[in-house]
Amino acid sequence: MAHGFQRGSLFLIAGPCVVEDDALNLRVGEALARLAPLVPGGIIYKSSFDKANRSNAGAARGPGVHEGLAILDRVRAATGLRLITDVHLPDQCATAAGVVDYLQIPAFLCRQTDLLEAAGATGKGVNVKKGQWMHPEGMTGAVQKVARARTAAGHAMPGDASPSPIAVTERGTFFGYGDLVVDFRSVARMRADAGVPVIFDGTHSVQQPGKGQGGASGGLREHIPTLVLAACAAGVDGVFLETHPDPAHAPSDGANMLPLDQLEGLVRRMVAVWEAARA
Repeated sequence: MAHGFQRGSLFLIAGPCVVEDDALNLRVGEALARLAPLVPGGIIYKSSFDKANRSNAGAARGPGVHEGLAILDRVRAATGLRLITDVHLPDQCATAAGVVDYLQIPAFLCRQTDLLEAAGATGKGVNVKKGQWMHPEGMTGAVQKVARARTAAGHAMPGDASPSPIAVTERGTFFGYGDLVVDFRSVARMRADAGVPVIFDGTHSVQQPGKGQGGASGGLREHIPTLVLAACAAGVDGVFLETHPDPAHAPSDGANMLPLDQLEGLVRRMVAVWEAARA
């Protein structure tokens, strides 16, 4: 599969939360391209052209679908990295699929049938993030919707072959109003029930919904390494990390993004733990 998620070879999805200017995007992309040889399954560049599920009406959302995709295409041209971006509406899927290699379904939208089916019909890889309220086995329905639409559109489902066109992502579960809790049993449970690769989102899992300034999300980025290393020990197929050179001044999700200058150290540690857990 040209646009699948690797099995048996740890991969990394990383990049800034939202598409910014060319200088920032390329700075992050070039850093990721240099790190890619360290990751067995390579690195996929992630950034969102629109953050449609912000807490506040005035929150930064990004440049929009057409400008955002053009910017992402320039990242690919400069770095050679594969691309993934969020889609929020069914009619964005075909447009985004014309540029990126993978489509990502945000956690809040993981049960939106029309969106899942539109993403699947493109034939691109689809990563569905687990809703913060969902139990692991509940994600099987989302996977089945994507798979059904792929098949109906004439795109083959390879079964147990590697790589897989569909993946699911663990990103923590709501606990009260202030924190997310990660249950690492979800890795094995989602893989067994849904039968697709499982990714761990190490940055949104440290998010603190509603605890940031003005009711926006806060975050505790100092806990990212602990959770990522635990996920690698639990046997995830991939890791998702949002990263930024200056998270404190990022337009979106700065409190839970990993500083770019800390990424290489964490990448080396997570690969070592993942390989040791498989020995």
